[in-house]
Amino acid sequence: MTGRERVSRLLAGWLTIGALFPASPAAADDLRGALGAAYRSNPTLAAARAGQRATDESVPIARADGLPSLITTVTETEFVRQSPVSGTDLPRMLGASTTLNVPIYSGGGVRHAISAAKIRVGAGKDDLRSTEGTIFAQAVAAYLDVMRTEAIVRLNKAQVQTLEFDLSMTSDRFQIGDLTRTDVAQSQSRLAVARGNLRTAEANLVSARETYIQVIGEPAGVLESPPPLPDLPATVEEAVGYALDNNPDLSASRQRVKAAGHDVSSAKASRLPTVSLFADGNYTDYLNSLSYIGFVSGSVPQRYTAADVGVRATIPLFQGGRPAAQVRQAQAREDQAAETAIGTERQVIANARSAWATWAAANDVITSSQTAVDAAQLSLEGVRAENTVGNRTVLDILNAEQELVNAQVTLVTARRNAYVAGFNLLVTMGRAQARDLGFDKDAIYDPDAHYKRVKGTLWDWATDPKMGPTATRTVDTPAQTGSIP
Repeated sequence: MTGRERVSRLLAGWLTIGALFPASPAAADDLRGALGAAYRSNPTLAAARAGQRATDESVPIARADGLPSLITTVTETEFVRQSPVSGTDLPRMLGASTTLNVPIYSGGGVRHAISAAKIRVGAGKDDLRSTEGTIFAQAVAAYLDVMRTEAIVRLNKAQVQTLEFDLSMTSDRFQIGDLTRTDVAQSQSRLAVARGNLRTAEANLVSARETYIQVIGEPAGVLESPPPLPDLPATVEEAVGYALDNNPDLSASRQRVKAAGHDVSSAKASRLPTVSLFADGNYTDYLNSLSYIGFVSGSVPQRYTAADVGVRATIPLFQGGRPAAQVRQAQAREDQAAETAIGTERQVIANARSAWATWAAANDVITSSQTAVDAAQLSLEGVRAENTVGNRTVLDILNAEQELVNAQVTLVTARRNAYVAGFNLLVTMGRAQARDLGFDKDAIYDPDAHYKRVKGTLWDWATDPKMGPTATRTVDTPAQTGSIP
């Protein structure tokens, strides 16, 4: 068995298509381990989580407008020059005032602002799901690209070895007059081309390995064959229907339409009256410096306090057209959100149909390519046998060898394409989040935890400790090479 034949048989079952990643100990060099590494350390995903935490804060911010506020103001005043007609001598004064304001009615503006903020938190969670799926899809593609390119390097190395042997045999036969200089030149030409193809494949392997580091955060080791995919939809209509119900991008866009509707109601509230309770308290201390001209200084009060409570109703009568413009602006943004939702729906439909078609076609290509590999293998054996009796030329052998390599590369590529397309279909259908991949429950990021903690926070000084980046840097990883184990 030749080196190429051994490689061909090793490659024949490296990838299968078919219950999503079964629960098993995660290893650094299997697909589930690679996905776990990307989930923990990918900077795009870490940034999306931070963005969602920022979105969570919009709810307590909106709610604050409907809660009581308490403000104290302290002033110390030095009167450097007084009016010559003033009846007092007042060098300095210390004052303090406290105001309590309790909103009673705001036209529904605060209520709608809170509702819009809550809906956008939900949309943000869907955005985070979408980012997870995108990162996982990138990780799967990077993983399989390394496997595919390593396989192609092996095929090209085996071809170079075979062609070197062919050239040696051809040169020997030329020496004894059995072949011509043309036969030797043809073997030399094919060997030179094969060596060039090998260098190209090795360069592609460097690129694939660097992309793997970029997405997953660590170098690729000896990668294991990926596990089978779950049962994918039997028809494209089934794929599209599931995607329309579960795609996170579409869910987020639909929620933003609802939030925009609340924004319109909140803008309309700016034209309505507002009612609030208020209480003011004041303390003034002249620091024993106040005196009235003609009065005994000791008889003049030097400090006093005052307080008042009441109800304040604010009735907008004319605001220069600002409320109407704000309403129209909110309505236009609601229309924009609705149009964007339709655009997202179109994109989801197109992605589902495209991924399903690519997956189905790649599976067909796998079948035909396997047939081609088997046939090319038999053809090469026959051509070699016929060459020994003079019925085939050296060029026929070289062509048969090249056809076999081409068929093997096509097969490897089809298997990669089928798996990636199948996983992309899962992403489009909303079935490729961390909870779907068999991760340990404790390892899954919970966006609800932060929201539940902050949504009811009232204390002005409640802050989180500063967090550094959670994504890992790759500056210390070694530059990759095109060599294979």
